Amino acid sequence: MAKSLFIAEKPSVAQEFAKALKMEMRSYNGYREGETAVVTWCVGHLVTMSYPEVYDMKYKRWSLSTLPFIPEEFKYEVIAGAANQYKVVEGLLNREDIGTIYVCTDSGREGEYIYRLVEQMAGVTGKTRKRVWIDSQTEEEILRGIREAKDLSEYDNIAKSAYLRAKEDYLMGINFSRLLSLKYGNAISNFLGTKYTVISVGRVMTCVQGMVVRREREIREFVKTPFYRVLSTLDIHKNPVEGEWRAMEGSAYFQSPKLYKDNGFKEKKDAQKLIEDLTNEKLPEEWKAVVDSIEKKKETKNPPLLYNLAELQNDCSRLFKISPDQTLQIAQELYEKKLVTYPRTDARVLSSAVAKEIHKNIAGLKGIPSVKDFADEILTKETFKKIEKTRYVNDKQITDHYAIIPTGQGISAVRSLNSTAVHVFEVIVRRFLSIFFPPAIYRKVSLVTVMQPSKDRKEKFFSSFKILEESGFLKVTEYSFQKKKEADLSSGAKEGEGGQSLGMEFMEQLAKLKKGMELPVTALTVKEGETSPPKRYNSGSMILAMENAGQLIEDEELRAQIKGSGIGTSATRAEILKKLVSNKYLALNKKTQVITPTLLGELIYDVVNASIRSLLNPELTASWEKGLTYVAEGIITPAEYMAKLEHFITSRTSGVLGLNNQYMLRSYFQQAASFYKTEKKKEGKKKNENM
Repeated sequence: MAKSLFIAEKPSVAQEFAKALKMEMRSYNGYREGETAVVTWCVGHLVTMSYPEVYDMKYKRWSLSTLPFIPEEFKYEVIAGAANQYKVVEGLLNREDIGTIYVCTDSGREGEYIYRLVEQMAGVTGKTRKRVWIDSQTEEEILRGIREAKDLSEYDNIAKSAYLRAKEDYLMGINFSRLLSLKYGNAISNFLGTKYTVISVGRVMTCVQGMVVRREREIREFVKTPFYRVLSTLDIHKNPVEGEWRAMEGSAYFQSPKLYKDNGFKEKKDAQKLIEDLTNEKLPEEWKAVVDSIEKKKETKNPPLLYNLAELQNDCSRLFKISPDQTLQIAQELYEKKLVTYPRTDARVLSSAVAKEIHKNIAGLKGIPSVKDFADEILTKETFKKIEKTRYVNDKQITDHYAIIPTGQGISAVRSLNSTAVHVFEVIVRRFLSIFFPPAIYRKVSLVTVMQPSKDRKEKFFSSFKILEESGFLKVTEYSFQKKKEADLSSGAKEGEGGQSLGMEFMEQLAKLKKGMELPVTALTVKEGETSPPKRYNSGSMILAMENAGQLIEDEELRAQIKGSGIGTSATRAEILKKLVSNKYLALNKKTQVITPTLLGELIYDVVNASIRSLLNPELTASWEKGLTYVAEGIITPAEYMAKLEHFITSRTSGVLGLNNQYMLRSYFQQAASFYKTEKKKEGKKKNENM
């Protein structure tokens, strides 16, 4: 009887498949075998693309005369360090008694690519091939994946896009790195006082590097502008309430050139003049303001969407000061311990199929003491039954995998996690449970008061207040690792807008105010402020900016609405950042997770900007990623994509070969180096030591 071969991406996953099959199996070198099944594994990639010198030894030496390098057929080879396991897998794939191959590598583009390379190299023919596509490593999900496995050919388009992504990175990396190193490497080396400089360039990597350098230069060039606001302090039932003056219609300063926006002045003397006009030589006890309007309304705040990898990386950078790469490693560990679903996902919603069975995930969380009561409440009130009709379930927003959620299984494995991993798991669990609770409800009051220095002039002051009336889902998001004060501030439970501390009793007094009522003004003050430069990226905000094609969108709701094709993928973004830091093009502050460029990174940016500027364009980089998505969806063919890619490489190479701008770059280098004087001195010292 023919046997089935199950091939996983790594040994730990193969172990879970072997357990799920519930079959007696003997262990051999690189695989396990039972009566009707064999389980084996890759160790990540077993096969890779060959270096240019494999095509022809002339490519071993870097030379402008051999560029561009675009082979008609691409060559592949077994990775030397993985050769032993490759031989095992190759032998099993071609064994005569193996009738069906179950491909169990990670359910995504990269996992597909790992297997297809092995199959191609091994020359597999005449076998039934099925694809196991799963969202977690629980026994139930593994068995479902095997039971519902589709013919591998149904995933051919994903495989095609995977091959193209690799070819694109390979061709851009080899051609542009060689081109720019040969053309401009000496210019950088001579400036820094080093022996040589290799300029490493990548489709996504260089774009991200450009985003960081541009942001740093925006900060340097930013000129702070002072402005002066006028604030009133009202006495409302013995409670001091702050109001901010704005130049509205009826004000002596309406649309005045003296204003900085509509709520401040460019010069302090004008702010002081306003106060003089308002007080008009009156005694302080005579200062009055009249209620012009009071608006009361309720405001709801819905639970945020579930985590995808980018959102999780951003929150973990903010909460725990860990890098995106560390977050991914932890999420992968949680996945392999069956605690959460597949982490490399872009989706922030559930599928309708998963939503129908979601009570199982919730029930499993009753084993966690800190959230047991919340899980009980959801199950008792059966709020999970309504989830399918909410924004948290949307099949159209899912490509490969749904959002990262707890499986409700393997809870005993939490004891084996380190403290940071426990906290990351808690964040995922609480975000998941929160979607089954109602919105938080705030009571909001907006108050406008008027001071009238003359009959035909009205100067308005604006105050607004917000207090939490019903906590709703917020009670679920009080993390065990946060201090009480931090939790209150993050939920906005006790803070009014403008930082005014409130209580429910005071809100009720505010609500009694009527238009025309007179209120005492106890103080009028000038508050100086200044404009702020753009913020530097941190590791989390950079991941979000990459996800949104170079736009850093702070608002969580807005991010969800405009989400399109980003720079890189959820599986690759953390690794790209890590490589830029490893190359010493960017610096990552481990304590704050703030990202800044290095001098070398800035010089390479200047080189790219003067030669292949389009590599720095986030929109263009995102369009390449969108093209790969179109291939995966069958909208365009691989041939169409390759034609565009080859034209891009050929035309840009030709353009750079025709340039003669190395000397011009020196002035840009000097300008950048003026901010890195200590680094420049160190480089010069190294040169002297080497002479």
